[in-house]
Amino acid sequence: MKGSGLLHAGDRELLLRLLRTPTAGPLEAGPGAEPAQLWQAQRDYALAARAIGMRVLHHAPSPAESVRREDVPHAVRLAAEDPDFLTQQPNLVLRLGPALPPAATVMFNVHLDTVSGLEPVGFDGARFTGRGAIDAKGPAVALLAGVRAATAAHSAIGRDVAVLIQAVSGEEGGAMGVFGTRPLIESGFFGRLNVFCEPTGLRHLPRATASMTARVTVNGEGAVDDRPDTGHNATVLLGFLAQHLATALGSRAPDGRTGRVCVAGVHTGHLHNRVYGRGRLLLNLSYGSAAEGAEAEKAVTEAVGSGVREFTERYAGTGEFARTAADAAGITCLEWDKRGLPCLDNADPWAEAILESAGVARCPADEPAFTCDAIWMNGVPDTFTTVFGPGSLDGNNAHAQGEFADLTDLDAFASAVSGLLVAFAGQAAEQGGGSA
Repeated sequence: MKGSGLLHAGDRELLLRLLRTPTAGPLEAGPGAEPAQLWQAQRDYALAARAIGMRVLHHAPSPAESVRREDVPHAVRLAAEDPDFLTQQPNLVLRLGPALPPAATVMFNVHLDTVSGLEPVGFDGARFTGRGAIDAKGPAVALLAGVRAATAAHSAIGRDVAVLIQAVSGEEGGAMGVFGTRPLIESGFFGRLNVFCEPTGLRHLPRATASMTARVTVNGEGAVDDRPDTGHNATVLLGFLAQHLATALGSRAPDGRTGRVCVAGVHTGHLHNRVYGRGRLLLNLSYGSAAEGAEAEKAVTEAVGSGVREFTERYAGTGEFARTAADAAGITCLEWDKRGLPCLDNADPWAEAILESAGVARCPADEPAFTCDAIWMNGVPDTFTTVFGPGSLDGNNAHAQGEFADLTDLDAFASAVSGLLVAFAGQAAEQGGGSA
């Protein structure tokens, strides 16, 4: 799929302005950081959208109830104790055309929040650099260019076919869209065809995994370094469990398609002259279905139990760690910071034919899915949802140093957006007996 030159000078200026606007939310930037300027970024985006006939339907933070639900990640609930947490992270909904039913609507979702870590912003005539270039400010700007081209190509778009754009916060930082995308979906801002703009190599992926986060904590008693045997050594216990869990859980899905496990942070302390009796170990596990998620939860529970038993057997007779071994079962606790989230795996021959006719290929069935806000479209009746965008998370250094987006890829994405809107309008006209 080649670029088509749909991004104009004004689009390039908008993208550079968005890249210069810091939008890493509180979960990414951490306490005490400069507040994210998501309000300003969304206002700039809405102003550009107004030039192509789109108007603002909604621009506000989500209500406090959105972060009090049982399945809200622990980190979100904790951060939301700050009354400014939600007010700093609004969501924007734009619409082109009249208020039409979902059957006559295409919805695009794109997030304007980013991960932390500022990157040098620039454009050399062929490549944009900066935090969010590919994930997902670049696709957001290209999306507007695609909608603009579609309105010029088919008169039904904006008249008989409505276009919704959700420009959300709360996608990054482990928020999982609970105060961004989910409340918008539950408010009815979706269509017959729904596209979540994430890097997929310009192929559409009608699946999205979810993830769960397990926290293994050791709550023991510390000791002075001169008498290490008198305390509980959380460092040794958690280090042992990290290796045990990596072995026990690392082969859950050897094909790598779903069921990935990330043995993440271990922390007990920073100093050399003491035994730390308290600490924690974090695990993050992806899953592609509710059944797979339940199996993963069971596997973690069993692996923690077997790891504690093995530690007890191995270190029971040692001088330095005998007390830790004897009390390991009593001081080790498994808790869940995040679990119970839905996954997406849908199919619809009608909608997929539209994408195919627009030249958008489907990802192969064995292509690994990833976690994104598309999970909240799971189970919404009479809809089809897919993930689609330019570039790739790894190839374009999303979440890493040197993030970039090539102009040709953004142009190609804009062209694909235009093509699928035109194809959708054509199919809608055939079904309704209308004409362009």
